[in-house]
Amino acid sequence: MDHDNVIKLAKAVIETEMQAAQQLLNRIDANFVHAVEAILQCRGRVVVLGMGKSGHIANKIAATLASTGTPAFFVHPGEASHGDLGMITASDVVLALSNSGETDEILTILPLIKRLKVPLIAMTGNPRSRLARESDFHLDVSVEKEACPLGLAPTASTTTSLVMGDALAIALLESRGFTQEDFALSHPGGRLGKRLLLHVVDIMQKDEAIPKVEEDASLTEALVEMSKKGLGMTTVTDKDDRLIGIFTDGDIRRLLDHGTINIQQMKIKDVMHRNCLTINQHRLAAEALEMMDSKRINALPVVDEQQRVIGALNMHSLLRAGVV
Repeated sequence: MDHDNVIKLAKAVIETEMQAAQQLLNRIDANFVHAVEAILQCRGRVVVLGMGKSGHIANKIAATLASTGTPAFFVHPGEASHGDLGMITASDVVLALSNSGETDEILTILPLIKRLKVPLIAMTGNPRSRLARESDFHLDVSVEKEACPLGLAPTASTTTSLVMGDALAIALLESRGFTQEDFALSHPGGRLGKRLLLHVVDIMQKDEAIPKVEEDASLTEALVEMSKKGLGMTTVTDKDDRLIGIFTDGDIRRLLDHGTINIQQMKIKDVMHRNCLTINQHRLAAEALEMMDSKRINALPVVDEQQRVIGALNMHSLLRAGVV
C-alpha cells in the first residue's frame, strides 16, 4: 500500500465533497423558503422518503427534524406500496429524496401522494426529473461528480443531500424559536437534556437522608451523622431547623492538622463554617455544579425561602445523575 497515495486519495474525496457542498449556497432560493413555509404550516408530520443510500440520508434527516422541533419520521418507499402508505395523512408534508429523481419505488406511490393533496418537497440531483417536475417545491442537490473515482458510489451526492437536510432543519428550528430547553425535552437521556431538565430537587437527599445535627451537638455526633449519610458533610441547624452552618470532611482534616482535639467535648458550633453557600431546590442541577466548581467545594445544603434545610447534595449526586 502506497501511504502517500492513500493520503492523496482521501484529500481528493474531501475536496470533491467540500466543493459539492459549497455549490449549494447558490441554490438556497425561493423554493427553499417555500419548503420551509410549507413545513411550518403543516398540522401533521414531515414524512421523509428515500431508497438505498438516499434512504439512509432520508432517515437521518427525519431524525434531525424530529429532534429539533419538527415532528418527522421515515417511510421506506418500497414498504409504502405494501401498506405503509397509510402512515401518510392529509395533514402531512412529504419530503422525497432521490438523486436521479426517477426512483421507481417513489414514482409508484407518487399518484397516491398527489391524491392526498399533501405538499410534496423533492430533493433531487436532476431538476428535469419526473419527481422534481411533479413536486410542489424542488431542492436541487445535484453534483458535478461523485467523490468515488469510478463515478458510481453515492458520495458527494449523499453529502449534499445531508447538508441540505440540515439547512432545512436549522431554518425550521430558528423559525419556530426552538430553544435549548425544547431540545432538552427531546433528549432527556443525553447529558444536555439532564443539564437543562434536572433540578436540584430531583437529585438531592431528602428527609431522613439529610445529614443534619443541631448546634449543641458534639463533634462526635456530627462525625457519626456524616458517616451515616455519606455526603462528606453535615448541616448544622437551630431548633427551628434553620441552617446556621456546615461542617465537612475537609474541616476534620484541618482540625487534625492543628494538633490534638477532644472530639467528645468539642461542640460542632465551635468548629463549623457559618455563612455557608446554599442553593434553592428549584435551581437547575447544572447551576449547583457550576457553583461547586467555581467555589471548589464538594457539597451544598438545600434550603427554602426561610433558610430551613430541606435537602443536601454533593458532587457524587451530580455524577450519579449524569449532570457532570
